[in-house]
Amino acid sequence: MAETLDERPRRRLGITRHPYSALLLPVPIVCFTGALLTDLAYDNSGGNLLWVNFSSWLLAAGLLFGVIAAILIVIDFARLIELRTTFGWGAFALLLLTLVIELINSLVHARDGWTAVVPAGLILSAISAVLIMSYGWLWHETRYGERL
Repeated sequence: MAETLDERPRRRLGITRHPYSALLLPVPIVCFTGALLTDLAYDNSGGNLLWVNFSSWLLAAGLLFGVIAAILIVIDFARLIELRTTFGWGAFALLLLTLVIELINSLVHARDGWTAVVPAGLILSAISAVLIMSYGWLWHETRYGERL
């Protein structure tokens, strides 16, 4: 009659049964996509350094929240077996790859003048924007996609 601890469904940590990582995941997606847009604005502005500063701050915020979200995802993986699917591991790998590329991009943006963005920073921002959007789609499929 009595349920054992292993038979009871585990409650998710977070607000309304959503894990905390789901609350932080949109921040790196928006920041890294915004960094691409500000890099494009810098390229078209003729060298206005204001756009480089915007990009640098967006990269820093995206990296900070991305690392915190990655730590929370590792905790979710340890607790919730339904997240440990091919989509879940693929999404986590994309997040880590994006964070590494954006760390390199942040170092590129720390250079002075035109070479801080064109061409390496712009290329790295474009690659990571595609990766982070793919990550968002895969993570959404892990959490809310239909179970096969």
